[in-house]
Amino acid sequence: MALREILHYPESLLKQKSLPVTEFNTELKQLADDMVETMYAAPGVGLAAPQVGVLQRLIILDCSTSEEPNDLLVAVNPEIIAEEGDSLEEEGCLSVPGYWANVKRHAKATLRYQDINGNFHEREAEGLLAIGMQHEIDHLDGVLFVDRLSPLKRSIFRKKYLKMLKEKEAENANA
Repeated sequence: MALREILHYPESLLKQKSLPVTEFNTELKQLADDMVETMYAAPGVGLAAPQVGVLQRLIILDCSTSEEPNDLLVAVNPEIIAEEGDSLEEEGCLSVPGYWANVKRHAKATLRYQDINGNFHEREAEGLLAIGMQHEIDHLDGVLFVDRLSPLKRSIFRKKYLKMLKEKEAENANA
């Protein structure tokens, strides 16, 4: 296993649509293992392959709770097949570090996906897991959570975030 670099906004690869996985091989298993290690090290609760520079439809989620302490989900070619209710929760993203915003999503979701061996599964979720599923699948479609903000909030985000990036660059240059 190896840690992979997480791409950050405004990296253009994050805006591209991922291709379906067609080969369930050792390379896919290695990518999934690397993504799990990278997500936990970040630390985060979800990671999509495009965030580590791979345009394949693969997501990793671990929304463990004290009731379910080991709830790692490795989903290949995931798709939401049913949605219900509304939710407005604060989200952040490993590709947009240091920024959080309220995002409207569905409160419940049913996910159809393949496991790392190509077997099909369905999983119903609500709460953080449902939100995480939607968030990570958005990455596979080239959508960041900030793209779901109102035009005004998105404009404010861009100005604020780009300013923050410039300040970080200046700090690093002076260090």
